[in-house]
Order: sequence, then structure tokens, then C-alpha cells
Amino acid sequence: MRERTNRHAWRACVGQLTVGSNPTPSAMDDRSEAPVTDGELRPPSGARSVDDEAAMEAALVEAEAALAHGDVPIGAVVVHGGRVIASRHNERERQQDPTAHAEVLALRNAAAVLGTWRLDECTLVVTLEPCVMCAGALVNARIGRLVYGAADLKAGATASLYNVCADPRLNHNPPVTHGVLAEACAALLTAFFAERRA
Repeated sequence: MRERTNRHAWRACVGQLTVGSNPTPSAMDDRSEAPVTDGELRPPSGARSVDDEAAMEAALVEAEAALAHGDVPIGAVVVHGGRVIASRHNERERQQDPTAHAEVLALRNAAAVLGTWRLDECTLVVTLEPCVMCAGALVNARIGRLVYGAADLKAGATASLYNVCADPRLNHNPPVTHGVLAEACAALLTAFFAERRA
């Protein structure tokens, strides 16, 4: 009940915590709206610094938004300097794009906001352990840190099935924190698949 209440609170304030969330294609082309001055990100006034749990609450809000278009409810946010700068959810069904996972979309938005593909000062927070594709994207983005909620025993690529982010043969190995609000993240996915099976 507490977690559900927190997510409702996040819906009320996520707008002030998020910069560049779900930009339209035109917004992506015109970066004049992004709060960047002299190469530095300017968070929106009144925005609060977020910790891992607060960021995961925002990711859960995004995950729930995926339900509106029949996508698997997975949400991801990118945190930079204690602020959420990108917030996305799965859109494979909506876009009919196999690469439209929450993590990939969030990384793209964060790169657009910061004006660089190198996201070494960012943390990606996602409700489900990333797959091989998304783990590879995190390594290629030089993400500073990964935080995820529920483990994915069938396809997880950062601990469960593979451990891409810790492979010493790769040129980047971001630290990983797992299990943040894992029960809430898993419950959302379990309910989604139970409904589909019914």
C-alpha cells in the first residue's frame, strides 16, 4: 500500500523531476528547450535530488504507462547530478520496433539532453534486469552505474543469465545495484502476464 501511494505521489511531481522525458521527434531535433547552458545541465527550479528508491518509484510510474498500449510494463529513468533527466517505458508494441526497450529509449533521451553519448556521470534505474541488448547499450554508453529492481531469470544479462556489465574483456564495467523495490517491480510484471494468460 505504501509503495502504491508513493507512485501516486510520483505522478504528481514527476514532471518537475524529469527533464526531456518522452520528447517528441521535433523536440529531439530542437534542443533549445533542453536546460543546457555552457555545457552544463540546469535542473528545473524546485526539483529535488533523488536516491535509488525515489528514482525506482519514477521508473515504476513509467512502467505503468506501458500498459496503455499493451507493452510489457518496464520503465527506466536516467539520473544525472541527483536529477531525473530522462524517463521512458517499453514501446516495442507501440512503435513495432524490437529495439524500443525502456533502457535504450531512456539512454537516447539522456544523450540528447546532455549533448553527449558518454553517460559516465549518469545512473540508469530500471524496473527489470536488462537483457543482452540493453546491457550492451549500457556498456556502449559508458553508463556510470546501473540500478535495477526485479531479476530476470530467463533473459537477464547483468547477473541472472549473463553478466555483461562485469565481463573483464569489455572496456567498461559499470557497478550494478540490484533488488531496489524488487517486489513492486516483479508484482507489476506478474500481474501483466497473468492477465494476458487469462
